[in-house]
Amino acid sequence: MNVGYDHRIGDSGDINGWKTRAAALVLSALLVCACAAHAASPVLQAHPAPPASTTRDASLEDYRQHLAALVPVVDACTKARDPRSCDPALVGPDDDIPLGTAKRTVRFGWLRVLLLQAQRTDEAAAAGKDKVAEPASTRAHEPTTSELLKAAEKRLTVDLAQAGGPAAPASPHQHERAVMQQILAGNDFRGLQQATPKDSLLEKFGNWLNQLFASIGGLQAHAAWVGRVLAWGFVLSVCIALVWSLLQLERRWRVRLVPEERALVPSAASARNWQLWLEDAHRAAAHGQWREAVHFVYWAAIARLESRRLWPADRARTPREYLALVAADDPRKVNLAALTGGFERIWYGGRPAAEGDYRRAEAQATALIEGAAEGGSR
Repeated sequence: MNVGYDHRIGDSGDINGWKTRAAALVLSALLVCACAAHAASPVLQAHPAPPASTTRDASLEDYRQHLAALVPVVDACTKARDPRSCDPALVGPDDDIPLGTAKRTVRFGWLRVLLLQAQRTDEAAAAGKDKVAEPASTRAHEPTTSELLKAAEKRLTVDLAQAGGPAAPASPHQHERAVMQQILAGNDFRGLQQATPKDSLLEKFGNWLNQLFASIGGLQAHAAWVGRVLAWGFVLSVCIALVWSLLQLERRWRVRLVPEERALVPSAASARNWQLWLEDAHRAAAHGQWREAVHFVYWAAIARLESRRLWPADRARTPREYLALVAADDPRKVNLAALTGGFERIWYGGRPAAEGDYRRAEAQATALIEGAAEGGSR
């Protein structure tokens, strides 16, 4: 009986001991977490995140004023080393300053981080670093926060001097110019001339053709029919150009080789003597009928040229068609073009005619008539 009783008491004691040990472990874990949270909270408060940077559009003068305002901020932070004097918000936004046709962003994130770091003294920062296992050689070469603040103040002063100073004059490169002139004076460059806009345009066109043919060559490597199409297309274009040129040449000679004995067309302008056209023009001018006078003068010139077999007689032609029948190298084409233009504006365009218009048309017609006479005598 005693043995059994003692056995039951021993079992209950083991259970109670296990519960006691579990409760102790839970309390120890809670204590460790509380201590860790308490130890981490001052670090988070001592190292808050720097404020997010913003950017503003600033002129060069605004950038100078910003640099001038940052110098006393760094100086005050160097002396006080407290959160109020070393507040990163005192830095302000980054600056977008114009640089030629573009803009350059000057960022001050490095200064915000430095001011945040400067809120702790050098001794406190060194004590915090001693807790971390770092080699002594690494800590010996690392600058202190005070040294970084002095370097920052010097950097801002230098930037302010560069922003406010005049731009450095461009070097005249006298030595380089002398060497270049000596080289260009040699025999190899005697006929060298400066490129004209026409040369530049031709060079661009040549480069475009080279790129075009290069792309076609690459295409031909994948499709052989492209080369055949280009070759036959070139041959066809040359044939069409030759046929067109021959037709134009045949038409010009056909117009010039009209036989002298060919009978005149009754309805053509040359069926009536050109002197009669001139008499009608003079009569209309005497009565102040300038529009009719210009009309008669024009047909007097056409009748004279047609009578000299400059083109086959055909009254159905328009004034522009008469002008197109004259060769481009014919000296009479200039006067005929001016006479045709004035006649069309007055007779077909409805523009009022004056005595000056008639005198001008008469002078042009006289030059054509005299030119036709000289051509016939030769």
